[in-house]
Amino acid sequence: MNPYSNQHWKNIEGGSAQLHGTVSSESGHVLRENILDAFDFPEMIEDYLIELEIRNYSKNTIKTYRSIIINFHKFLKSEKDLYDERLVLRAFKRYIRYLKREKNVSQNYIYLVTVVVKKFFEFGGIGVLKDVQTPKRTKSLPKSLNENEILSLINAMDHDKDDYLSETSEFLRLRNKVILALLYSSGLRVSELVTLHSDSFDLTDRTIRIRGKGEKDRIVLFDEQTKELLEGYLQVRGDHSDYLFVNRSGNHLTPRYIQMMIKDYAKAAGIKKKVTPHILRHSFATHLLKNGVDIRAIQQLLGHSNLSTTQIYTSVDMHTLKNVYDRAKLS
Repeated sequence: MNPYSNQHWKNIEGGSAQLHGTVSSESGHVLRENILDAFDFPEMIEDYLIELEIRNYSKNTIKTYRSIIINFHKFLKSEKDLYDERLVLRAFKRYIRYLKREKNVSQNYIYLVTVVVKKFFEFGGIGVLKDVQTPKRTKSLPKSLNENEILSLINAMDHDKDDYLSETSEFLRLRNKVILALLYSSGLRVSELVTLHSDSFDLTDRTIRIRGKGEKDRIVLFDEQTKELLEGYLQVRGDHSDYLFVNRSGNHLTPRYIQMMIKDYAKAAGIKKKVTPHILRHSFATHLLKNGVDIRAIQQLLGHSNLSTTQIYTSVDMHTLKNVYDRAKLS
């Protein structure tokens, strides 16, 4: 992924800017000047983000990559000596150490920063980090809710029978209940839920057309209870927006709003565990697996390209694993 590398070199007095020393470049140049003077980083960043968009990276991924690259660029600007490969490599290692010590970031974030910066440098034709080893990721599995906790979460506000609730408040309560039911019964990503269109549904077949990561389409299902909630919501929904769930301004809801709403509902339901949209998605997959659904069917419903990703999401608790094992041994 390096179609524009030569365009990012700055010219000085008619010639290519170069670093002192031996900072290698995939474009064939030998750098002999401070790397920030030799390369037009702002332009390179802009071109790289455009390239990611062309390659159908999700908006959230592009946003994350942009933040990582810009933060690293800011750190480089605070460094004084970046005149050869050794010094630039040392600056990168100092940045990783800074993230660990000062920012106290996770090992997985260190992994992501390393991958993103290496890809960015490769895109710009800068070979400085090509031999840097990518650190290992920690594979901590997300927690899941049990079936009773899911029911308590979805119905958390039903017990609050306030006779003085306004029509708007009643509508918002119904809307939020539909959101919770959909996240769990369909295993949607929160980014997919907030951009759902009103014409994405087939209530008869209980299916939804989803445009997921990488602009890939898939069909997901929802259960009969969610269907009834959706029918009730669509009957009272007066907004004619293309989006299914909108705020008072008519814009689609944000992932942050959904996260905060779920936190409030979990508190009202008396659930002590951390509850997020991702945990609802993981609970969906885990419960399907526990009830005998083939993992490849779950992979399709979740929209995973690789089965290994699905296997991480759908780790079964030891109690269930023992039951499956015992049944297999007895049969």
